[in-house]
Amino acid sequence: MINPARLHSDLQRLDRETETYLATVESLSEDELTSPSMCEGWTRADVVAHLASNGRRLVNLIDWVTTGEQKSVYPSPEARAQEIAELAALPRAELVREARESAAYFAEQAQRLSGEIMVEEVDLHGKPVPATSLVALRIAEVVVHHHDLDTAWTIEEADPDSLLNALEAAVRTMRAKGAPGMTLVTEERDEWVVGDGALRVESDREGLLEWLARGETENVEADGPLPALPSW
Repeated sequence: MINPARLHSDLQRLDRETETYLATVESLSEDELTSPSMCEGWTRADVVAHLASNGRRLVNLIDWVTTGEQKSVYPSPEARAQEIAELAALPRAELVREARESAAYFAEQAQRLSGEIMVEEVDLHGKPVPATSLVALRIAEVVVHHHDLDTAWTIEEADPDSLLNALEAAVRTMRAKGAPGMTLVTEERDEWVVGDGALRVESDREGLLEWLARGETENVEADGPLPALPSW
């Protein structure tokens, strides 16, 4: 069983991050939604569509954890791309409504994690995710992609624990995709080892996340050349 106090705290924080994100989405005009985002090749509407799809699809992992029956998030990469494209093509009002409804659906279904847990860990695109981290995973998606909308809101405004969730998700990706050996250290005294840990990389949480998630090198320091990273 997942600690009820932790689950309650995570869901409260998810609600705060989600409401801030949805306020940003609702402030965007039709033209602003079709403008480029910080995700290469995606408009803002694509980002909003991805998060809307993600809110519903991550429930498959909740099903897996609570029933023990393995379920994939998407049937295939092609199905994922098609679902995001279809959502992104919706009229503005419908896309905004879907963004809010899918977020509420995930939060509602996540309450099931307070019951019996049948599986301690699940797989997300080749990345092992602890059952205890499913809400944190959704938080990571919300804060990173809120930043990707490239509006007045930036990752620095996220809750410190939400930044930590996003960093942990990024580190899982680096490990699963065979990123070069690194020891990642933040000013807040977090530390993660990827591979053999050969290269020491330092920054604050925001700077490290911006590098791991989007390749921004301005605020990171290393004791050698920074490597190319797999996509997050």
